[in-house]
Amino acid sequence: MLLSILIPVYNERAVVESSLSLVLKAPLPENMERELIIVDDCSTDGTYDILKRFAEREPQIRLIRHEINQGKGAAVRTAIQHARGDFSIVQDADLEYDPNEYPILMKPLLDGRADAVFGSRYLAGEQMRILPFWHSMINKGLTLLSNVFSNIKLTDMETCYKVFRTDLLKSIPVRSNRFGFEPEITMKCAKRKLRIYEVPISYHGRTYEEGKKIGWRDGVKALGVVLHFWLVDDLYVQPYGRAFLNNLSGTPQYLTWITRLVRPFLGDSVLEIGAGIGNLAGRLMAKRRLYVATEQDPLYLHSLQNRFLRTPNVQVTTLNPAEPGGFSQFSEPFDTVLLLNVLEYLDRPEETLRAAVNRLSAGGRVVVLVPQGKGLFCKLDETLGHKRRFERAEVEGMLTTLGLTVEHSTQLAKMGRLAWFVFGKLLGQKQISKLWLKLFDKTVWLWSRVEGLMPWPGLSLIVVASKKR
Repeated sequence: MLLSILIPVYNERAVVESSLSLVLKAPLPENMERELIIVDDCSTDGTYDILKRFAEREPQIRLIRHEINQGKGAAVRTAIQHARGDFSIVQDADLEYDPNEYPILMKPLLDGRADAVFGSRYLAGEQMRILPFWHSMINKGLTLLSNVFSNIKLTDMETCYKVFRTDLLKSIPVRSNRFGFEPEITMKCAKRKLRIYEVPISYHGRTYEEGKKIGWRDGVKALGVVLHFWLVDDLYVQPYGRAFLNNLSGTPQYLTWITRLVRPFLGDSVLEIGAGIGNLAGRLMAKRRLYVATEQDPLYLHSLQNRFLRTPNVQVTTLNPAEPGGFSQFSEPFDTVLLLNVLEYLDRPEETLRAAVNRLSAGGRVVVLVPQGKGLFCKLDETLGHKRRFERAEVEGMLTTLGLTVEHSTQLAKMGRLAWFVFGKLLGQKQISKLWLKLFDKTVWLWSRVEGLMPWPGLSLIVVASKKR
């Protein structure tokens, strides 16, 4: 295993050599190596020359330099991009935090309990230097406000020592250039529902005379960062798929509508293909003997595993729906196979559908949810990764060709079809507005009741077909 130690540096000539020596000698868990990714944020006091000498004689160090001073957040962002380790920890270049505590910070991650670990200066650590009262109160006040808006209970949001699984850290966009990195990453971890642990750490804080850089203005800005990322869901580096799935998790009424339409057709054992981050699985798995949620994306899989960690009737496994051979991993047949918003992403949906039907027990059902209306295909679909939209006769034809009997079909989101036509076809927009999603979700109670009065087709189509006994 490899630990990436991310070190932002700016004008630390007096302490950087001692600090890096401690990082290089710090104990690590067994069978773990280290790499130091040092980002010099355009130091002007000779720090960069010291760093160059270190990097020339220490192969574990990779040194990057910003030609313009941007701030700690920008330096950490650059370091994240270069990280190659299994885990990543942020380490300031001063001597306030003790690298000898790396094993304590790593333990919850190595035990498989955590996705992120924060080192807290306010839990019962071994040592802590007493610092000015108001500095501590501002820190604790910002932590309290962060907890209020993120709905998690931290004791030290502003701590430097934050350790992550690197794949998760790389998937989180970092926008703050200065000390806003701390509240930003905390808000995003909370919204992503990562498993966060705190462990006590020592703290040897500096005074401003000794070189401390963060000030009261940064505290005010941190409050602004908390409020901003409370309102804005900027949670994934890739803007299309993961962000869209997260937006759907903010439309509970729409998801409940789909659940209400699908649930009557579920059997005792269910296979869901393309479960995403569990938006529908969390609603459908109740009272099932077995619910298997499959995904191919590592981050989706991780979200599913976190979500159903203590749900014994739910199994999470890897499956690429574009590779029908993967279905052979399931030895027992299922009463129900769900393909909810899956077929539109595939080049050969018929092959995936055939492989899914082969996993059905006699009398079992397949439930398909697809976007409807080929004439509606537009840039919105392209942004979401859709390769096609479907017509009802086409979906029913694929199912009957496989020997299934179509039992039921229903259309939904007829009002959504109008919005899709206006924003996608007429205005040529490429992304779904979160505001529109929220407004639609708040009025689902109305649209779901007047669907029958609207003479045009729905935005989506649900088809249920059964296998002969």
